[in-house]
Amino acid sequence: MKNSKEIREEFIDFFKSKNHTFVPSSSVIPVDDPSLLFTNAGMNQFKDVFLDSGTRPYRRAVNSQKCIRVSGKHNDLEEVGQDTYHHTFFEMLGNWSFGDYYKKEAITWAWELFTKFWNLPKNNLWATVYVDDNEAADFWKSQTDINPQQILRFGDEDNFWEMGETGPCGPSSEIHIDLGEAACNKKHQKNHICKVNGGCSRYIELWNLVFIQYNKDSEGTIHPLPKQHVDTGMGFERIVAVLQNVRSNYETDLFTPLLDAIEKITHINYSSSDEPVKAVFRVLADHVRMLTFAITDGSIPSNEGRGYVLRRILRRAARFARKIDLERPFIFELVPVVVEIMGNAFPEIQQKQPYVMEVIKSEEENFNKTLDRGIEIFENLARKVISKGDNTISGKHAFQLYDTYGFPLDLTRIMAVEKNLIIDEDGFDREMELQRERARKAGKFISQFDHIDNWNVLRHCPTSSHFVGYDKLEIETEICKFAEKNGKFQLVLTETPFYAESGGQVADKGKIILNDFTLEVVNVQKEGKDIIHYCQGSEEVNIIHSKVIAKVDKNFRYPTMYNHTSTHLLHEALRRVLGEHVEQAGSLVSPEKLRFDFKHFRRLEKQELTEIENIVNAQIRNDWTVDVTFTDFKTAQNLGAIALFGEKYGEEVRVISVEKFSKELCGGTHVKRTGEIGAFIILQETSIASGTQRIEAITGPKAIDFIQKSRDVLFDVEKFLNTTMEELPQKIRILTESFRDREKQLQKLQAQQLKHKIEDLINNSEMVGNVSLTTQKFENIDIELLKEAADKFREKSNNGIILLINQIDDKLNFVCAITDDLIPRGFHAGNLVKEVAKVTSGGGGGRPHMATAGGKNPEKLDEALAKLKSIIKSK
Repeated sequence: MKNSKEIREEFIDFFKSKNHTFVPSSSVIPVDDPSLLFTNAGMNQFKDVFLDSGTRPYRRAVNSQKCIRVSGKHNDLEEVGQDTYHHTFFEMLGNWSFGDYYKKEAITWAWELFTKFWNLPKNNLWATVYVDDNEAADFWKSQTDINPQQILRFGDEDNFWEMGETGPCGPSSEIHIDLGEAACNKKHQKNHICKVNGGCSRYIELWNLVFIQYNKDSEGTIHPLPKQHVDTGMGFERIVAVLQNVRSNYETDLFTPLLDAIEKITHINYSSSDEPVKAVFRVLADHVRMLTFAITDGSIPSNEGRGYVLRRILRRAARFARKIDLERPFIFELVPVVVEIMGNAFPEIQQKQPYVMEVIKSEEENFNKTLDRGIEIFENLARKVISKGDNTISGKHAFQLYDTYGFPLDLTRIMAVEKNLIIDEDGFDREMELQRERARKAGKFISQFDHIDNWNVLRHCPTSSHFVGYDKLEIETEICKFAEKNGKFQLVLTETPFYAESGGQVADKGKIILNDFTLEVVNVQKEGKDIIHYCQGSEEVNIIHSKVIAKVDKNFRYPTMYNHTSTHLLHEALRRVLGEHVEQAGSLVSPEKLRFDFKHFRRLEKQELTEIENIVNAQIRNDWTVDVTFTDFKTAQNLGAIALFGEKYGEEVRVISVEKFSKELCGGTHVKRTGEIGAFIILQETSIASGTQRIEAITGPKAIDFIQKSRDVLFDVEKFLNTTMEELPQKIRILTESFRDREKQLQKLQAQQLKHKIEDLINNSEMVGNVSLTTQKFENIDIELLKEAADKFREKSNNGIILLINQIDDKLNFVCAITDDLIPRGFHAGNLVKEVAKVTSGGGGGRPHMATAGGKNPEKLDEALAKLKSIIKSK
């Protein structure tokens, strides 16, 4: 029996013998295609050829492409694990012709490979063609010996391929195999008929031959292309199952080592388990493959974009694992098995194995912290829905599970289905859009100026404002148009040295000097092709002449440049220390500081921050030249320049190169040499979202000022504690431990006093109705001591309720306890303390015998005690 490695090599070698060039698989992360979350077909890396915007030095190609399909129209996630042939990650074997051979050769060679090379039974093979593609149908009849009755015609849905709503498209011809009646997974359904494209697992599509011969315009009309192409795709896992003569992709050597590894971890036998348990095994085996390849190629779990897809896949796997009582992190332990199976074909996963394991383990640990609480919340929601006779979980609650507890919607859906419930997914989408809108408003520049539509035109404006501020900070220029309202002005200049806010860099400040007046430039924004200067002056300013002096504030611009160039140095240092997966996720560059957000799966260690800081400062000391060049996007990429994913770049891009260190595409302002920066100091590193970290840093004079102030504080502390800098940590540690010891002694003393006081409190209790009520107020007492005192009360009393109150500043803590004999009579400590706290603008609750709460209004305490007595009397 052939193994999967041999089958892959045989396919490639077959087409090499037909003069095809082997092209290695591209990344599953399509860096130069923001429209695509993941590479989902072999043709993705050749898209520019089909669009006639790129060429290759070869006209025939063959490869095995890594693919991920978990979103968009190619979304089979719900089927993964439930059947035996859908996957999130799979390999696609393919051969291509770029304006070379066409339908005849594609069909002939496909039949030759299947029937002569791999000896698949001809009687079990079926071919489909597009409904009016007589040419392809004729070639199947003339070039192969397939049974003519097994050539079928289908319409657009099955046999017409389109790249998108517009663009290259064409008919396709698929090859299906009949695996026999026993393979049908729907044979027990009433009225089911097994047939090609019938939706059951008896007839499986193996190979799709796409003939790209048309271009679809925006009107939906198709036109013949000047060149005709062939694009084929064969599911590797499916053909391996057929050639290894097994009924399931999971029984091939691509998956069995993974299933064996899961058996060892779970101590459960896969083959003898029932179907739901087998489904768990299949989900785990499939998902760890997808995670391994996606993380290797540069994606990490997060709350948006492809990172969110990874997160939901990993959490879906963890959720399925809990069905077989596997709650500890373990998915990362399966990565070496994936590497063992596929590392020869894709050596990149061998190189990144330790990193991939660390990312998955970290994500598993984070998820476990929230999963139990999230499940508890879901169970409570489900109970409430069912108790009301309803069957729908609101979109608001589903979004809360997503936003607060990290539950992907499909995970909540799975849990809902288990209880015969559904989710208001439209409501979920509305909540998601509201959150996005809040984020947009939070990050949006809010002008302090009224919007002005009535411009005063002084001279003919060019088609766009011209920025000259890379090299000049003061120029003579002219006003094209201006608007004024209440002493606030908006000006558009023919040329400007002022940088408009963009790419994380704040706008310049400075002055625009007229003959007799000066306007303060407080903001600069781009609006279409105009650069608008927001200025402040006095109402007496009368703009008549167009000529002005535009002068940028150097004291604002220079520190901003120090910080912007430093973000480039920081980005590269992060990649060198943490790995090339680090990707910028946002930035702020101002004169005060720089802020740099980046994709990484955990907080940084102290020694990592020190190393990063040292690397940046070393580049500053090296005084490297900062070069600026202009080129096209592809050339810049080939030169190793970093581009931000999702950014739209024009035909010409600006490359910032720090000599011997880094290259990035950037439109911002930078120093000429790194030595101008002076110094770089990291202030803090924080986690702003799961999978996204933030570093804040200062440079230049700000960094020196920070060092001097820190030194002065350190000198004062040394003097105050009568120690040296080296001994300071130990001194503080000793003082802290001494303080804690004394605090514990004080708490013990307070506890003893409280225990003695309990007996006095019991003796001085008052009767409310036929119940003994004890209340006492304290100040600055540890709530744990109050709980101990309340327990003591329950031991020594009966037919009694105690409410202990502790005030700290303007806040209240309540501890309420009830003796056991009152509970059967309907008294509940949690309900009582909740009502008391409510009067003081607080809340709380707990168990029937003891509960706690908090309040914010001490002046309402008497009213709250009156409320308590009223409730007791009513019972």
